[in-house]
Amino acid sequence: MLNGSVLHCRSVAAAAMSIVCVITPGSGKADESYGSPPSDMATHLDRLVRAYPDWIAGSDTDHLILKNGRKLAISDGKTSKSFEEMLERPDIDDMFFAPYPAGSTPGQPAKNADPGRVRFEPLFVAMYGDCKRNEVAKNLRTIDWVPKHGGGRVAITSVNAVNKALAAVSSELDELAAPLIKYVKPTAGTYNCRDIAGTRVRSMHAYGAAIDVNAAFSNYWRWGSRAGDEPRWKNSIPPDVVRIFERRGFIWGGYWYHYDTMHFEYRPELLP
Repeated sequence: MLNGSVLHCRSVAAAAMSIVCVITPGSGKADESYGSPPSDMATHLDRLVRAYPDWIAGSDTDHLILKNGRKLAISDGKTSKSFEEMLERPDIDDMFFAPYPAGSTPGQPAKNADPGRVRFEPLFVAMYGDCKRNEVAKNLRTIDWVPKHGGGRVAITSVNAVNKALAAVSSELDELAAPLIKYVKPTAGTYNCRDIAGTRVRSMHAYGAAIDVNAAFSNYWRWGSRAGDEPRWKNSIPPDVVRIFERRGFIWGGYWYHYDTMHFEYRPELLP
């Protein structure tokens, strides 16, 4: 049961490891307010510093402090945002509104639980640059993608050594059993200077810090949802693939209520 709704799930034989879940409305609260900082915010700030040591010097009571001296407010003081407002205009503490369930068995997320989908744009622009000003493209590097299986080459940012992390992912994926390679080859894209579909928020692809794996074996909430309907969670990506990405600092969009199972992005601050 989610927010007073009943969750009904059934397996789908046509897609390996695929589950379809339908939320039947109940008597619960239709929507919730967002924006209150998590109780363990100090832990999250420490993880931010450790995740991006080239950019973040530390924090004080109210600010994240970058190494160039710039201070970014941790909170905007708003604690009753709608989900859409939080997604479009988050503060730093909003990035941690939902814990990322690293290592857990994939399944239907709670309503609007999108760990990592909320991003404080000024921080990411400060690190990776503004793609609209050609500040991202200059840092792109090309790596071989599962070369033992002829996966071609992909471009990814060198900022925060994301290119090295993705190269390590590629090497591990290359050693998987042959039937699993179809899920990651060919890729569906890395760098793309664009917003998240349906929003004015930049995608992590706009920073060159994300990769989409094979779309033919992936599911995306907008593909299977009609306007006004709740997303029906689906997934075919094997957990073995997800774990390899997580070990190198990438989170998976399959853990989102607004799921995007082909999507992986570099967000080590969300991982233990």
